[in-house]
Amino acid sequence: MNKIHHFLAFDLGATSGRSILATLQDGKVVLKELTRFPNKIIRVGDKYYWNIYSLFEELKNGLRVVGNEKIKIDSVGIDTWGVDFVYVADDGTFSGLPRAYRDPYTNGAPEDYFTKITRKEVYELTGIQIMNFNSLFQLYAASKESSSALKTAKNILFTPDALSYMLTGNKVCEYTIASTSQILNPRTKEFESKLFEPVGISPSVMLPLVIPGKIIGNILDSIRLECGIETTPVIAVAGHDTASAIAAIPAENEKFAYLSSGTWSLMGIEVKQPIISEQSFDMNFTNEGGIEGTTRFLKNITGMWLLEQCRKEWESQGKSYTYDEIVRMSDSVDGFRSIIDPDYPGFANPASMTEAIAAYCTETNQNVPGNHAEYIRCIFDSLALKYKYVLNCLRQVAPFEIERLHVIGGGSQNRLLNQLIANSIGLPVIAGPSEATAIGNVMVQAKGLGIVNSLSEMRAIIGNSVSPETFYPKDSALWNEAYEKFLPYYK
Repeated sequence: MNKIHHFLAFDLGATSGRSILATLQDGKVVLKELTRFPNKIIRVGDKYYWNIYSLFEELKNGLRVVGNEKIKIDSVGIDTWGVDFVYVADDGTFSGLPRAYRDPYTNGAPEDYFTKITRKEVYELTGIQIMNFNSLFQLYAASKESSSALKTAKNILFTPDALSYMLTGNKVCEYTIASTSQILNPRTKEFESKLFEPVGISPSVMLPLVIPGKIIGNILDSIRLECGIETTPVIAVAGHDTASAIAAIPAENEKFAYLSSGTWSLMGIEVKQPIISEQSFDMNFTNEGGIEGTTRFLKNITGMWLLEQCRKEWESQGKSYTYDEIVRMSDSVDGFRSIIDPDYPGFANPASMTEAIAAYCTETNQNVPGNHAEYIRCIFDSLALKYKYVLNCLRQVAPFEIERLHVIGGGSQNRLLNQLIANSIGLPVIAGPSEATAIGNVMVQAKGLGIVNSLSEMRAIIGNSVSPETFYPKDSALWNEAYEKFLPYYK
């Protein structure tokens, strides 16, 4: 592996995106951010959309940087958030912008859908956590709206597949992103035709699955010439950002849980087979696809969305905080003054997050945060305690003893929160890499090109490339007492 390899990763989140150049040499991978750009939900009337055309232009901006710097890249890969998709018409064009998962058109959709097929049967067929924004319920909500885009769709492409189609002209359906939809059976790894019946469309709209590492095709000549790059393949990486992130965990063995910490927190374990049982149904856990046929058994938890929305609100009032300032502010006030359930429905997309938190505290007879520092500490304490709750659920079904928690993603840089999590769960917390999604993206590209051969080899290279920090539990009695006190708030 003495030869130098360059890869370009496009990592798109629900609030921002980046293009990242990765250099792989001598068993180590080094990242360099080339571009960063916002990703905003657009409201048109009473509907919420993603501007996929703007995202496409940002991808080309990243390619232009590569072209301007005369870098020969081996391949390109795209990862995004899950569940959202584009309708593709018979002529190959998109039938409008994709709806955003935070669009309230899915409110009540699961309950209505379950009058056609029961909640338990849907879970048994898919093993997916019931959440109103899952692709299944988006499709059902679209059918209730008599969506013309749905009625005329020849294909449905999930977001990373739609972007790779725009780059290459080739359509695929990558396994890990499809596994977030709640229309895929994790046992058979095929779409469940029965689930399409209440929607009124044929499952033929879904393309055959491809596994991570599949070469989709070369970037179109028109784009290549526009951006000044050489002929370059696009590879279907683990298209769901969390799947890419989990692939980048520098784990020594299987006895770990993970927390992908960003706008969403995703907490789970990596297992060889799906866990679909009465117990997992009652706990509302999900089974999503991973690298090399593994299953990500996890739960979605509202994460830094709470803080991001508070920061956005404060900025509109003329007060901005750096992340270092936020950590110091949180550490400056006493803990456990007020605790919220991060997954309370009222926090999904409120007009004012601070008002929503204040209302929750009032309704639950708690202290209402009196300043910005107390709001921040409330969020951090609440997340740490919710993680303990979810970890205890995982311990009940894991086929191994969980000995440590790997925290990856942007949230892994929050040293205060990492310590609070360790205190809460009573296990060592290993923080990093913060760029897990991008690293996982590029390593799957390397695997697709035959430069590395296995997930274990990928993780060995990542382990050589990063220096995670370990946090050990403190104040266990205090945190156990807090957990018991606030356990009734968590569902």
